[in-house]
Amino acid sequence: QVRLVESGGDSVQSGGSLRLSCETSGFTYNRGTSSNMAWFRQAPGKDREGVAAINNDDETTYADSVKGRFTISRDGTNKILYLEMTSLKPEDTAIYYCAVRFPRVLSPEWVLRADEYVFWGRGTQVTVSS
Repeated sequence: QVRLVESGGDSVQSGGSLRLSCETSGFTYNRGTSSNMAWFRQAPGKDREGVAAINNDDETTYADSVKGRFTISRDGTNKILYLEMTSLKPEDTAIYYCAVRFPRVLSPEWVLRADEYVFWGRGTQVTVSS
């Protein structure tokens, strides 16, 4: 059973940094397994939006709103997905979710589409105050 558990959310001031973690279980992740892992976020009253994604070849994709500020990565065991967030802004306030799908999306253009992902965590709250 695939299980994703996010952590690391907190309340910070504008300009601050946070690192989110997503612990995974129930599947084996390696380069030979076609997959995408991604971070999404959802602010109150807004749709869930893709933030960053990584595939089994370690290719990464970022939403324009976070390019240069956020970094997605995995740990050496490929069991934990990270989202390093710097220069945080009030508009980054949201619940952040990690997600995974197998195999990876057919088109790179879809990699940040929420409806492409099957397995989801329950989220962790990030609040950025001005």
